[in-house]
Amino acid sequence: MITHFAGLTLKTVSIQGVKQFYHGVLHFPVARESEVEIVFQPTPDFTLTFEEAYEPIAPVHLAFEVASSKFESAIRKLSEQIPLLKWPNGEAVDRFDSGVNVYFRDGDGHLLEFIAHDDLRKGVLAPFGTYGILYLREVGLPVEDPVAARLWMKQLLGLSIAKESEEFAFVIGGTAHAVVVSTKRKWIPISMYALAPSMEITYGVSDESYVDQIRSSLDRRLIIADDDEGLIFKMYGYRIRMKITSFPIDIAARLNLPNVP
Repeated sequence: MITHFAGLTLKTVSIQGVKQFYHGVLHFPVARESEVEIVFQPTPDFTLTFEEAYEPIAPVHLAFEVASSKFESAIRKLSEQIPLLKWPNGEAVDRFDSGVNVYFRDGDGHLLEFIAHDDLRKGVLAPFGTYGILYLREVGLPVEDPVAARLWMKQLLGLSIAKESEEFAFVIGGTAHAVVVSTKRKWIPISMYALAPSMEITYGVSDESYVDQIRSSLDRRLIIADDDEGLIFKMYGYRIRMKITSFPIDIAARLNLPNVP
């Protein structure tokens, strides 16, 4: 089964630009870099990779789960370095039923979010880095037909669905929340159109039998690669990699997350 987002690869128009932001502002450690690629380590279990490309960049939405005990200090530090995005009421920090969040953008226009949930069980994952990040919680997946996409993900990948409507749903496995939305929808809080970005998502999975199950169910024409680096296939215009990791298989239950598949 899927346990978490183990990696994400995005495009950028400037390696030095993303280094200044993700290392200089967010203080993500640099795992490796070259003239055309840089890899950050926001947490021990997740890598964020940028590849330089001479093409327009469609903004991605990412949400990092921050330890609730670190949220206030994280936002204070962040706001001292970059502007936070504001809601129509002029406030940057938004309190909702189960937690609190804030949005900001990087130099390529990606819409980033720090989110903290009050009911997340403490002590399961250690807060990492300057901002106390626990894991990458959300990746936005804009598609033309979100209903068909989320049903495909549920049937093939065994994921659960939450907060579904015609244009929006969370598709969940472990701590990984894919935000499957219509390309006609806009991202809050700044009404930014949800364009489909160029990216590769790496899902951390529990065991080889799960990968075998997906492999046998896939249309062979969708498979891009199948080697020691994992099974890679196409899904509604995105590259998806399945990689076996040692992340706890019962992480969602340990953290007291709802919607456990």
